[in-house]
Amino acid sequence: MKNDNSYLFSEMPVSKAVLTLAVPTVISQLINVVYNMADTFFIGQMNDPAQVAAATVAMPAFMLLTAFANLFGLGGSSFISRSLGNGDKSKARHCAAFCIWAGMGAALLYGILVVAFEPIIFPILGASDEIWDYCRQYVFWTIGIGALPTVMNAELAHLLRAEGYSRQAGFGVAFGGILNIALDPVFIFLLGMKIQGAAIATMLSNLSAMAYFFLFLYRIRKNTVITPNPHEFSCKYGILREVITVGLPGFIMTMMSTVSNAVLNHIVAGYSSTAIAGMGIAKKIDLLAYAIAQGMTQGTLPLIGYNFTSGNKKRMHQAIRAAFTYNFGVASIGAVLLFVLAAPISKCFIADAETVNYGKTFLKIICLACPTTAINFMVITVFQAVGKKVQPLFLSLLRKGSIDVCFMLLLNYAVEITGIAWATPIAYWVAFFISAILYLMCMKQMKAET
Repeated sequence: MKNDNSYLFSEMPVSKAVLTLAVPTVISQLINVVYNMADTFFIGQMNDPAQVAAATVAMPAFMLLTAFANLFGLGGSSFISRSLGNGDKSKARHCAAFCIWAGMGAALLYGILVVAFEPIIFPILGASDEIWDYCRQYVFWTIGIGALPTVMNAELAHLLRAEGYSRQAGFGVAFGGILNIALDPVFIFLLGMKIQGAAIATMLSNLSAMAYFFLFLYRIRKNTVITPNPHEFSCKYGILREVITVGLPGFIMTMMSTVSNAVLNHIVAGYSSTAIAGMGIAKKIDLLAYAIAQGMTQGTLPLIGYNFTSGNKKRMHQAIRAAFTYNFGVASIGAVLLFVLAAPISKCFIADAETVNYGKTFLKIICLACPTTAINFMVITVFQAVGKKVQPLFLSLLRKGSIDVCFMLLLNYAVEITGIAWATPIAYWVAFFISAILYLMCMKQMKAET
């Protein structure tokens, strides 16, 4: 009799397996977004656009922590699931230890560098003198002190999904998010710490989630290949190359998103702090669609990778089709809801009329990219799951931080501030058509090799 996780990957009805892996991941991602939105929401309740703008400007630097989690988490998850598909638990165990320790090192180094080079980084992000001190407070706690728990929280969730522990991974991320929502009003209002309180709440919630993950690993230590044991750390079996090359697209995707958001903030900063705050609100709300797409794809990656390596191509294709259908359907519904409810949603965050107007306008434009986001993420994930390197890297570079930046600069010149927001859906639709072509070419090649 196979264990439950093996049954999930190889025998459970495909639609049920996809939902079993994806739903907990989607829920955890949504809660993760909600707690990120909670910072903006509670900071906005002080009705100070400068503090909302500071959190918006600091967000690209904070988002880069997710890039490190994706690099070692998604890269490791793909390698581990493929190793398990081949029945090689030893290789999977070495990979897990490598990813955990490499992720810790990268997080600590990044946190130190960001704090040390604030005078250089802040102007690039678009911080003005009006919001500089608020940015410094937020960055110190969320990145300087909080880099390690933030990276490990997300990375350990990725690694656990590779073994089928999607529900437990989702619970850990959700636990951190709910705790942050609870702590925000305590630190911001009750203790009177304002934006600094929001940053401390974020750091503590991620620290608590990281503690949960390590406690869970200790509890299942005899039945799992995911281990922080330093004696298992190894770069042999091509682990370093495989993890970096497969995880690099996820890293690049987030890094380029950071570049894109930094350029966006820098351009919008030329208008006003209320414009930055409005764009920040729209971007935070739009992350809901991003979270759904990311949750669906990250949840199904191990299922696709396992069946690809074990040779069950029929089941692999069924999983891909099911994931595509669910992902596109939910993203399309989300786009409609965000467009229709743009005004009342924006008003929930701040009472300042000018900021609300910017937020409503930007959200109605940006949400048009939701369906393409779902497809682009799914195509990249399929390539990652089967061990492809070039295609996901190219698509990650294409999607954010390249053509969208070009459109931002062009449309800002031609249409001014509204044009900046249009850069996102235009760039995503271009990436959608290119990713569709690459996906069809890959599937045709795989069919010919069968």
